Amino acid sequence: MSSASNVTASETGTSTGLSRDTGGTAPSAAAPAGQDAHAPEDGISIGVILGFPPRIAEELRRWRASFGDPLAATVPAHITLVTTTTTRDWEATRRHVREVAGRQEPFTVTIAGTGSFRPVSPVVFLKVEEGFGECVDLHRQLQRGPLERELPFAYHPHVTVAHDVAPESLDEAETALKDYRASFPVASMGLYEHDDNGIWQLREELDFGSERDHHRGEGAPEGPR
Repeated sequence: MSSASNVTASETGTSTGLSRDTGGTAPSAAAPAGQDAHAPEDGISIGVILGFPPRIAEELRRWRASFGDPLAATVPAHITLVTTTTTRDWEATRRHVREVAGRQEPFTVTIAGTGSFRPVSPVVFLKVEEGFGECVDLHRQLQRGPLERELPFAYHPHVTVAHDVAPESLDEAETALKDYRASFPVASMGLYEHDDNGIWQLREELDFGSERDHHRGEGAPEGPR
């Protein structure tokens, strides 16, 4: 497996089907995005993530599997923006997330080198280098209004590559990927719902900059970027 990847703007299709990642990051298992969700009395759990281009997602899946992580098969590579958060008002939440996406310009993410949350949590991750500030700002905007809550830890954007495996496997992951580097553009984020079966379902993939496009008007010339 290679230790570096570069993705051009023509390869920006993201891999966002996720299933539950017990490492406190994001969800998975793609589903129809057009269905309406109705919050029960105790609310619904949602998550918001940045998905990865399929080629990089597959490369990182193979790495994660090589470290013996059973979640490699069900949790594609991603950056969590909002971890599991309960909301009682689905429509207000959806409007809120859409508004944040509409204000956000597309940006580039570069992941480079490894870090670990040990000893607090048995997790090894790839660091977010370029795009770190944008992720933090998106998280700050998203975790307001209907999604506002106190978090047990400060938000730290990252890409999990090994979680809850043997200590020697965590060591291996931290060493094997220490020189890994990949860059790619991101132009959308996924809004997920945690369903009654414990599966994360993609409700909407929200394009960045839609508010700007709306104000510019259909067919209007694009101004300087």
